[in-house]
Amino acid sequence: MLDNAGAGMVRSVQLAIDVLETVSFAEEEMGVTQIAERLKITKGSVHRHLHTLVDRGYLAQNPATSRFTIGPKSRLLARLAPDMDLVQLAEGPMRELRDAVGHSVVLSEMTPRGALVLTKLASTTPLDIGVRPGSELPFHSTAQGRVMLAFAPRPFQTRILSRRLDASTDKTITSRERIEEMLSDIAKRGYASAPEESILGLNAVAAPIFDSHDACIAALAIVGSIQFLPEKPKKTDTEALIKASQQISHKLGHASLPEKTSKRTKAAGAY
Repeated sequence: MLDNAGAGMVRSVQLAIDVLETVSFAEEEMGVTQIAERLKITKGSVHRHLHTLVDRGYLAQNPATSRFTIGPKSRLLARLAPDMDLVQLAEGPMRELRDAVGHSVVLSEMTPRGALVLTKLASTTPLDIGVRPGSELPFHSTAQGRVMLAFAPRPFQTRILSRRLDASTDKTITSRERIEEMLSDIAKRGYASAPEESILGLNAVAAPIFDSHDACIAALAIVGSIQFLPEKPKKTDTEALIKASQQISHKLGHASLPEKTSKRTKAAGAY
């Protein structure tokens, strides 16, 4: 158990990370007021953390605008990351999938809290629908989160489903029993959907991406209007999606052997 001082320090670290992520994932430089409004905290709290992050080189302040952006030390950390970049490996299959189905294509990586959106390819239609890179999608109410959860170890599933499951729309499924039934079905068919459960009028269909250790580490999704990506997606769309996700998995060293897939599906679907 943490004492008051320890708990306060943990909250301070969490807030510093929130500030760093907010600025890093923004599409443009951000000011103190914007950051405070985004995080729903005081400008004074934001300013203290910004000063520390700039001083340590993780963020930088534009002297002309006084706004903040990602700093040199953050860019250095990115360059020091392992050579196997999931975004780069997925680029080809994502583009082929987008051109085949016409919908926006989204790549997300699994985190302890949900599906972190890494990158997106815009649809081929004039009206583009998607999510912003850096967004973290819930496990229980999004296609990306669900497909990750369906192929996750049972203890992890139990831990996630024991939390409070919030509803984003009146169509969001929050019943643990119903979600567990869905996870079993997802593991069998190989893809997940969540029509209008996060945003009304929006649907997404996602397939798992596996690494060389047979672990589901990411998800590939097509996203679009419920009008063009209906609750029951077209077979051609799901087949193209699964094919693309398997191509990415193969690049990560995953051996898609029939018997291995069968064992994984049985394990993930066992409740």
